[in-house]
Amino acid sequence: MAGQPIPLSAITSYHAHIYFDPGEARARAERVRTLIGERFVAGLGSWHDKPVGPHVKPMYQVAFAVELFPRFVPWLMLNRMGLSVLIHPNTRRPHDDHLVNALWLGDILPLKGDMLPSEVAESEVEELPPPNTSPTLQP
Repeated sequence: MAGQPIPLSAITSYHAHIYFDPGEARARAERVRTLIGERFVAGLGSWHDKPVGPHVKPMYQVAFAVELFPRFVPWLMLNRMGLSVLIHPNTRRPHDDHLVNALWLGDILPLKGDMLPSEVAESEVEELPPPNTSPTLQP
């Protein structure tokens, strides 16, 4: 039996995790990051050159507002430069956000789902970080 639909208002923001391998793929990831920073008002997360949290490959995160989804995600579809990208909503359900309600561009990578809580308090839902509002990027 199906439960009640989850309202769209449950999504407070989105994350795009852009995965790369060291070497040439990291250079492509750097180029994608630069292009994102030049074109979109989004929060560019730190580089993780080693797996972190539930992620099994090096990556960086881009946090973006719900309103940016219809422009940013199609742009990533066309400009991900062969990299795998996980896009997921941020709600009170991190496990489902990453593993059930996510979408992938490119190869689907495994995640360590046991590291993600089923549900968090409303006060623990990640707030959208300040966006990059200038055309230059900081390292």
